[in-house]
Amino acid sequence: MSLIVNRRDLDFYLYELLGLESLLDAPRFADYDRDTIDSVLAAAEALATDTFAPLAATLDANEPQFNDGAVTLIPEARKALDAFVDSGFLAAEFDADLGGMQLPSLVNMAMGGMFHCANGPLMSYPFLTAGAANLLNVCGSDALKQTYLPNMLSGRWFGTMCLSETQAGSSLGDIRTRAEPQADGSYHLTGSKMWISGGDHNLAENIIHM
Repeated sequence: MSLIVNRRDLDFYLYELLGLESLLDAPRFADYDRDTIDSVLAAAEALATDTFAPLAATLDANEPQFNDGAVTLIPEARKALDAFVDSGFLAAEFDADLGGMQLPSLVNMAMGGMFHCANGPLMSYPFLTAGAANLLNVCGSDALKQTYLPNMLSGRWFGTMCLSETQAGSSLGDIRTRAEPQADGSYHLTGSKMWISGGDHNLAENIIHM
């Protein structure tokens, strides 16, 4: 029996309660049927079980280190994330023309639940990256998309969410940071952020703070 998911329960929620198969009739998901979705879920469960879960205790025993101005994690973390990216799961919900799998959000959330159960701290890195990339994809200019999305969805660059502020914590109604547009198209930022998960590390070439 799986330690991270009961597939019978998950199948009940996806297919019997939420009607996933009818969603697959939409043109956007024309490449998928139930067998294909089941294969994707099985691949996610296998990677979460075989790679993410065994690493959880090791990461707990080997916390990120801050030495000589740099934050480093153990090499095993990057290897597991490489396997996650190479399997297509980082870009699972994104359009095919962006290199994504164009999976329904419902399936993406089901897969994400498996990885969070297997190793929540490690899953935070691709989870934050996908969230930042999605915001760029929805709200960013074409220039921003061309600059950032390929590198983020390929796992070369990771992302964060800069929400919490010193006087507000994570109460978004109380944040004070302002972005004022400048004549050259840039923005002047005023404010401070804190508690930025994944804000600095050696797992990626660059870190995008959203």
